[in-house]
Amino acid sequence: MAEKKQPDIYQVKVTLEGIRPPIWRRILVTSDTTLGKLHSIFQVIMGWDDYHLHQFIINGTYYGPPDPDLMLDLKDENKMRLDQVVLQEQKKFIYEYDFGDSWYHKILIEKILPPDTKKHYPVCIKGKRACPPEDCGGESGYDYFLEAIQDPDHPEHEEMLEWRGDSFDPEAFDIDGVNMILKKIR
Repeated sequence: MAEKKQPDIYQVKVTLEGIRPPIWRRILVTSDTTLGKLHSIFQVIMGWDDYHLHQFIINGTYYGPPDPDLMLDLKDENKMRLDQVVLQEQKKFIYEYDFGDSWYHKILIEKILPPDTKKHYPVCIKGKRACPPEDCGGESGYDYFLEAIQDPDHPEHEEMLEWRGDSFDPEAFDIDGVNMILKKIR
């Protein structure tokens, strides 16, 4: 009996568009990862809470969660694997999260690597800066939020800190914490 071929490993860079300095992550995932699972991985690595709708836009085709009400014309992300939609390095596509705030993520397949059976996938190998809080109002709302929390004299300083519920460091990224959560994704 032939040995089952292990899936390739995709090195993927995820960059949140419209924010400067950039917020980004670099991850390794198996090529047979479904887009639905990739969504779950993106939620973890970016620090989102999965409260909102999302979609992938790949070569002009839209993929997302199954919609029994057919309100959105999306192909089922759970039936499509990464290696079925992206076959080569340096290919880009879009992941949109939260259709109200419209967080667009540029996804770049940087490299396709041979499998390493000693490693657990998915894994985050690098990243920069904290992701904006959920429901902060998109790019302009995030800019306003940062302005308010960083200026004690800002009229909404206390309100924004209270809304956030804890301190917020826009430069922080806890790669170890992210990888602990990613280990639970199968």
